[in-house]
Amino acid sequence: MTPSACKIKINNLLNKAGLLELQKKIKEAFEVFDHEANDTVDVREIGTIIRSLGCCPSEGELHDLIAEVEEEEPTGYIRLEKFLPMMVKVLSERRYRPIPEDLLLQAFEVLDSAKEGFLTKEELVKYMTEEGEPFTEEEMEEMLSAALDPETNTIQYRDYLAMMVIDEN
Repeated sequence: MTPSACKIKINNLLNKAGLLELQKKIKEAFEVFDHEANDTVDVREIGTIIRSLGCCPSEGELHDLIAEVEEEEPTGYIRLEKFLPMMVKVLSERRYRPIPEDLLLQAFEVLDSAKEGFLTKEELVKYMTEEGEPFTEEEMEEMLSAALDPETNTIQYRDYLAMMVIDEN
C-alpha cells in the first residue's frame, strides 16, 4: 500500500469513528426523552434535545427542523430514525452555533447605557419582552432565575455570560 493510500484509509477510519461518536451523542440525548423506550419522543421535547447538543436555533428554525423530521401525518412524536440523520447533518455543518461571548457582551453593554456593568430586572424584562423576537413569560422567568442577583435585584451580565457560554470542546 502506498503512503498516500494508507493516509486516505486512516482518514476514512477517523471520519467513520467521528461519525459513530456523533451518532452516539445524538442517540443518548434523544434517549433521555424517550420515556417509552420505543425510539420516539414527544415533538415538544425536540427543541430541548437540539439545544442540549449545543445548537441554538431560533423558534422559526426549530419549526423548520421539526417539519423536516415529522411524519406526513403528524402524530405528535418524532422517531429517532428520522431525527438522527437530520441532526448528524446539522452538527456536521455546525449550524445554529451559539453567539460568541464577545458579541453577547457587546449586546449587554449597548443595553447598559450608564456603563455600570449590570442591568436592573425591569430593564432586562423590558428589552427581552418588547424588542426583537420576544421572550415568553416562561423563558423570561427561566432566564431571571439564572441571571438575577437576589441581593441587588440586578443582572451582573459578565457573571451571567460566564454561566451562559457553551464550551465547544
